[in-house]
Amino acid sequence: MHHISAAPGDEETAGRFTAVGPGVSAALLAEVEPLLGYTLPDGASTRPTAAELRALPQAFTYAVLSDGSRVVGRTAPARGDGTAPVRFHTHAVHLPPGVPLPGDRLPVEAWRSPHWAATTPVGGAQPDPLAMVPPGPAPVREGLDDFAVSRGPWLAAVLADLRRASEEKAPAAGGPVVLVERQSADVARWLGLAAVTLPRESVERLTFTTYTRAPGSSPLRVVGAPPEDAAAAREAGLRVHVCADRPPVDAWGDAWARTAARVWRSRAPELFQEARELPGDPFAAGPLAVMALCAGVALGPDERAEAAGWAAERPYALDAKRIGQLVEALTSPGIDDRTGSEFDAVGRLFGALDGRCPASVTAPLAAMLVTEAVRGGNGSLELPRRDAFTGPEGEAIAKVLGPEILAELESGAGGRRPVARTVQLLRVARLLGVNGTESLPGVVAGLAPALLAEADGTEGTPVFAPASQAKADASAQAPAFAPALLELLDEQFDVRTALLGALDRIAPDDPAAVARFLERVALPFTGTQALPHLRMCAEAPRAMTTLGRDRAGIWHRVLRAAGLSPFAEPLVLRTAVGLVWEDRPPTVEEARLLLEAATSDAHRAAGTWARLVDAALGAPADGPAGDRGGAGGTDATALAHDLLRAFPQEIGGRERAALQLLELCRDLRSGAPEPGWTEQVRTLRDRAAPLEPALREVAFAALAERLLAPDRPGAELYAFVRSDDTDLIAAYDRAARAEPTRTRLRTHPAYAADCFTHWTAHPHAGTAWTTTAAALLEEVLRPAVRGMTAEAVAEVEETVGRTGSSGRANAFRDWNRSRGLGRLGRRIAGRVRRG
Repeated sequence: MHHISAAPGDEETAGRFTAVGPGVSAALLAEVEPLLGYTLPDGASTRPTAAELRALPQAFTYAVLSDGSRVVGRTAPARGDGTAPVRFHTHAVHLPPGVPLPGDRLPVEAWRSPHWAATTPVGGAQPDPLAMVPPGPAPVREGLDDFAVSRGPWLAAVLADLRRASEEKAPAAGGPVVLVERQSADVARWLGLAAVTLPRESVERLTFTTYTRAPGSSPLRVVGAPPEDAAAAREAGLRVHVCADRPPVDAWGDAWARTAARVWRSRAPELFQEARELPGDPFAAGPLAVMALCAGVALGPDERAEAAGWAAERPYALDAKRIGQLVEALTSPGIDDRTGSEFDAVGRLFGALDGRCPASVTAPLAAMLVTEAVRGGNGSLELPRRDAFTGPEGEAIAKVLGPEILAELESGAGGRRPVARTVQLLRVARLLGVNGTESLPGVVAGLAPALLAEADGTEGTPVFAPASQAKADASAQAPAFAPALLELLDEQFDVRTALLGALDRIAPDDPAAVARFLERVALPFTGTQALPHLRMCAEAPRAMTTLGRDRAGIWHRVLRAAGLSPFAEPLVLRTAVGLVWEDRPPTVEEARLLLEAATSDAHRAAGTWARLVDAALGAPADGPAGDRGGAGGTDATALAHDLLRAFPQEIGGRERAALQLLELCRDLRSGAPEPGWTEQVRTLRDRAAPLEPALREVAFAALAERLLAPDRPGAELYAFVRSDDTDLIAAYDRAARAEPTRTRLRTHPAYAADCFTHWTAHPHAGTAWTTTAAALLEEVLRPAVRGMTAEAVAEVEETVGRTGSSGRANAFRDWNRSRGLGRLGRRIAGRVRRG
């Protein structure tokens, strides 16, 4: 096919086909023609000189049509007639579906064919530009090495985009990849790089044109564009690579593309075909990186990691020579940018080759790994076996690294090092035969608390969790250092013995943390060591799962797991209490159980007496039997009495005053307190400040109930009234309004007379008392008296006169007859106001 486009500025003349070979239908011509349009670059002359005409860009195009056929063609400016000084002539070849290019060549190989016509031929057979392409790779590869080196900063990014554009299913969004070059021939060279780099099937899917002014509307996968169209292409959301401008700051592209770029810059394109002969994904970075390293091409750390990882998965794919070359490249002493992922991949490679290859081949990998473990601090490395170093190699590396390992282990005793680091150092020391016996006690003393601290940095399992949840959570939350730690304990009996002993010694101080740790890391302590505290910590979660909220049952089961009596080893008390009551005080009944489970000396030695004090002071104010107000001698007041006698030297300060206040409550309720108890309540309250709200409520209620009792001493009542203590008077008011007092007032005339006498006997007391007394007369006593029979009211009046005076009997009579506040109430209120 030959086609002439419209001349620049000639809007009346349309492009047309000037010659069409047989077999090309009108429908195909209509589909092909939009692909052949040509627009001059900005600033180009419409009447170019011969040199300017030759400098104009050419559009070399390869497209797949809707019926599966293909078109390869070249559009070039040509000299026109007098009315049109320049025309744009396209010479194209149509390939029916399934028909390959002559010689099974790639479309881009026809770019340099000398038989592309610049004019429409007249008569006679014309040479086929596709059939006349010289054989061999030279036509497409000529000069590509130099071009690739010149485009080094863009190579990885462009090759990555060309690979994506060549996928079987082209990206649905984003349009074509736009390559911006000043010369359209350089776009063709990019396509030549792709033809060498990509597999053949990918290259054949890569439709393209080397020049267009409308990249956003092109149906092709790759288009070339002049610099003036780069901004518009970016605004259209296209992937644009401006290769005619300043180099990009950051190298971009995936690992395969970065590796391919390094191969091109090393002028070794033959490696692409060699890599394609290896197994695996054609666009995996591993095969290409392996071939590059074997050929001496310098790669980055990510690419080296890809090579090591691929070879670790397929050690059978390389012969002995290439394995040796790969190991030599990976362990080169000139590399100083290795990363953790690279070392991990090298570790996997060593594991794959160890035992498959001679030790002389793998020894450099083993040396590299242990050196990194010591100097690089990579705690995730898979270390080689102990027999990986044989002969002089092992002695040499041990001589270099041994002093460094011992120096670090002895510095700070391991307390400030991460657990993974300490574990790694201990494992490498054994691997190299370094004797660290003298430093082991100090190392383990620091390692044990570090284990708990780092493990508790992970979100843990709730204390009371279902068995399935606890097991799943413990497994999911295992700390990262757990596998290496378990390997260390399995490898080194002396470390295991020392570490388990250290954990057992610190368990009483924080048993809950040890229990959480043992849930996440299954330490092997089933041997001959006693380890009572560790066994208790391991048993606690199982007991909680089985017994639920039965803390007394859990307590007994955990103690049995220790295998020691608290009388023989008091510290098991501390461990058990910490496990069962980690974040809460025991109840009073549970505290009684603890107190009876061992002697006071055992609790004193274990320090658990403080938890018993917490139980007494933290009991609720109105709980059932077994709490503060319970029966049977097991309430908080009885517990306080026993604690004060069991630990007289240990309990002091605020806690002692609070327990004494509880003990006084016990005496007040039994009716046998020592004289002066009203003032003693106030004194102990002040000494115990800040007093627990529930304990305060209990103490004040006990005092008020005792002051409202019929047999209360007058001196105590007088001291209470004169104290004008607002809080105590408020508690008295609540007790007086409670149903037991109201019932007694209604049913016992003598008690009603006594309350009337008391509530009217102190008119000159403080404001708090006079106000409360007046309110009680009107709101509590008056309703009670009005509910009495006439005989009972007379008895109240007679009792008031007998125990007081005739004037007080008259006062009761007047009060009982009055309404509202009454004369007596008004007289009391008036005195208060005058005061």
